[in-house]
Amino acid sequence: MNTRKSSSDRKQEILTATLKLAFEVGPDHVTTGMIAGRLGLSQPAIYKHFPKKEDVWQAVGNRVCERITENTHRGERADQPAIETLRGMVLDHLHLVTEVPALPEIMVTRDPTGSLNAARHQIQAAMTDFRFGMSRAFETARTMGALRTDLRTEDGMMLIFGIIQGLMLRLIVTRDPSSLVQDGERLLDLQLTLISGEGILS
Repeated sequence: MNTRKSSSDRKQEILTATLKLAFEVGPDHVTTGMIAGRLGLSQPAIYKHFPKKEDVWQAVGNRVCERITENTHRGERADQPAIETLRGMVLDHLHLVTEVPALPEIMVTRDPTGSLNAARHQIQAAMTDFRFGMSRAFETARTMGALRTDLRTEDGMMLIFGIIQGLMLRLIVTRDPSSLVQDGERLLDLQLTLISGEGILS
């Protein structure tokens, strides 16, 4: 006999299905009918938990932002070298995108219906805080001599954050998140070596 799912479990199931569909067909093409069909539910069953599609996306935004914020708080830790903090923040974000590969498109999609707007702005704000956290870790690492002291924070962040952005663009084109972390770790370590305190910039 099937066990009736709790409201919380059903909501999480709906959000997971929404994110998977967003990667498959694009965030702006996801409908409540598609979500219901993926889960074997009726549309009224979706509306029981989320009265409007905007509510689904708002909950998606909350769920993703929780993960981004947790990673941002990594930058406040003092129990490891700042360079390892910075490295960990980048890799944690790549792990998140591997789990939620629709994230880059959610952030940039122009949705004519407006249902994505609030969630997109929320995620963009969380990513702004994340980048600030990375900048603080970068500045601390530079002060401690782990990075070149003559490298401006803005330039260093362009080099490091550019790795994330490049991989996100590749993901949108290839639709394959499987090697994000592996490739990101290799590129990040190469970049950090090039801008390390002992590195040489031409």
